[in-house]
Amino acid sequence: MQNKYVAYVSTYTMGTLTNDQKSYGIKIYDVDLKNGRFTEKDQVEITNSSYVTISHNKKYLYSITDMGVESYRIKKDGTLVNINHASINGMRGCYLSTDYEDKFLFTAGYHDGKITALRLNEDGSIGAITDEIFCKGMGSVAERNFRPHVSCVKMTRDNKYLCAADLGMDHVNVYLLDHMTGRLKLVDILRSDLESAPRHMKFSQDGKFMYVVHELKNYIDVYTYREEKGLPEFEKIQTISTVNEYHASNSSASALNISEDFRYMVTSNAGDNTATIYKVDRKTGLLEKLLCLPISGDYPKDAVLFPDNKHLVSLNHESNTMTFFTTDLKNGLIVMNTKEIPVNFPNCIIFHKLEE
Repeated sequence: MQNKYVAYVSTYTMGTLTNDQKSYGIKIYDVDLKNGRFTEKDQVEITNSSYVTISHNKKYLYSITDMGVESYRIKKDGTLVNINHASINGMRGCYLSTDYEDKFLFTAGYHDGKITALRLNEDGSIGAITDEIFCKGMGSVAERNFRPHVSCVKMTRDNKYLCAADLGMDHVNVYLLDHMTGRLKLVDILRSDLESAPRHMKFSQDGKFMYVVHELKNYIDVYTYREEKGLPEFEKIQTISTVNEYHASNSSASALNISEDFRYMVTSNAGDNTATIYKVDRKTGLLEKLLCLPISGDYPKDAVLFPDNKHLVSLNHESNTMTFFTTDLKNGLIVMNTKEIPVNFPNCIIFHKLEE
């Protein structure tokens, strides 16, 4: 019997929208795994859902919203029930994630360069702020990288360190998490190339490798990770491009996702309007580029393989569409397999397997 999935799509609710469209920031779709398609199931009233994440126990969904974060209980059919809202005491965030014990929620602030840690309760509700860090510094490019822009926050898989990508300062800060107090202590800085803009991070299933996609220079850095004498040790072992040699000018790498079985990695490129799929060597952590092809939309903010790796969906932020493809990873091909689905300002997507 084939597993059943839903997909959660976060969207912005500002701009040239009708009043109805301005209310519903999260879309829920039933997933046709066999044919690689979606059918709209439900929508959730929330403003400017910049990003969503699911707790590691798969019971709760958390979303960025204006001025804070919201928590939802995931029902058996995949629909959502609101639990509560909490302030992050700052500007609207752009990314959020939980630690691996689902005791803390972390948000990244692009606009104010702020990292916020909040306590999570056993019922999935969001509690009090446990730490706030305003990243500091002066970057190199006045148009954009002149101050901190925290774009991603993610725990190492041993649940010891929070990594925070700062694309304004071209580095990843590494913080030790105090699991009692929820406080963060800076213990390392991983410096990227000047004006490269590290955007998103992923870890391998065993936690031994970290992948960092760089928005402005269109590449992924691969690091080994281990703890040595009570300190994190990261070593860069590979840099691989997200685009072809003949790519469009002014391309910007956007998404970074790893397949459900951790065998493939996907990134997307705005400007170039392509998706790139890599094969992951699970022993060495190294990436092998399989394809980089157009996604039939404008500004693919996110791109993800379906759970069976046989299809791909691209969220096209500027053309307000989702496009769907059948993948032939052996031959390095993707082929559009159905009509695009209209969705306003889509931002990110998560697949969720339903309980039997």
